[in-house]
Amino acid sequence: MDKKEFDKVNVFGLGEPNDTFKEFFIGQSYLNPLTDPRKTNVFLANVTFEPGCRNNWHIHHAKSGGGQLLICTAGSGWYQEIGKDAVSLEPGTVITIPANVKHWHGAKKDSWFSHIAIEVPGENTSNEWCEPVTDEEYDKL
Repeated sequence: MDKKEFDKVNVFGLGEPNDTFKEFFIGQSYLNPLTDPRKTNVFLANVTFEPGCRNNWHIHHAKSGGGQLLICTAGSGWYQEIGKDAVSLEPGTVITIPANVKHWHGAKKDSWFSHIAIEVPGENTSNEWCEPVTDEEYDKL
């Protein structure tokens, strides 16, 4: 999906360049917060990935609860848990990521991609950023 077509269906908006977390992404991502974490205990953000962009392997740690939900809204992407096959992400796909599971997500090579990321509240939550998804791993998809 090219940018012009993507912009027509990306209903939650591109947002700003995700510079705060730039070191944990290959390619350009954008972040559009949908809730204010200072006003609610649930943080939602629309995350947009340019074609080929993906985040590093990472883990959402929690003693209890926690994890992440992804609601795919536009374009086409990938999600993968360590040791499992990658899952194709299309609009309407919902991914439930349990706490303490190493994973990554991002756009396919030929498509912009957007999902709403929801940080699930829990006890003693933290995020651990790990190594990048290599070009070799990504190119196999």
